Amino acid sequence: MSDPSARAGWRTSSYSTNGGECVECAVLAEDTAVRDSTRPHHGHLSFTRTEWAAFLTAVKHSALGA
Repeated sequence: MSDPSARAGWRTSSYSTNGGECVECAVLAEDTAVRDSTRPHHGHLSFTRTEWAAFLTAVKHSALGA
């Protein structure tokens, strides 16, 4: 079975700097995938749409702590 993330349109975070500390995300058929842009060959994490939406809501409301 092929990896759907290989064909994904990866986007770099708008908060990433040129210092190399970047994350990329891609919307897949049923999930959102996140990976380290400096090591894309190391794989990715996948989140359901519900999980991703909850994460984004927590970030927007500063609910994750420092």
